[in-house]
Amino acid sequence: MQTGFEFKPLVKQEITHSQLVRYAGASGDFNPIHTVVPFAEKAGLGGVIAHGMMIMGFIGQAIGEWVSVKDLAKFSVRFSKMTRHGEEIVVTGKVVGETENRWICEAKAQNKEGEVKVKASFEVKK
Repeated sequence: MQTGFEFKPLVKQEITHSQLVRYAGASGDFNPIHTVVPFAEKAGLGGVIAHGMMIMGFIGQAIGEWVSVKDLAKFSVRFSKMTRHGEEIVVTGKVVGETENRWICEAKAQNKEGEVKVKASFEVKK
């Protein structure tokens, strides 16, 4: 790898309501803003929103496809926008720098319109 190297994008299919319900069960996060449309609408969200941790998991999945997980030295994220039912998410990443022992990388999860949902930084042992 070298600075500027871009990883192969990970394209996730459109987020479905069933997926949100399954994720709630798997994660134990049963906040109704993620699964109950009338509740989310009443909360002013205009409908259910995806769990932020699910979108973070998409980035984690991509990193696991890009590099060996045993070489992952650091991983942090920043959430920026809500993800809605029906959106398709694409995770992209690239190498932005290096130290003597690590590659410094960035990734982001965004929808087709380019709205960034989550940004991540991660470091990989050389």
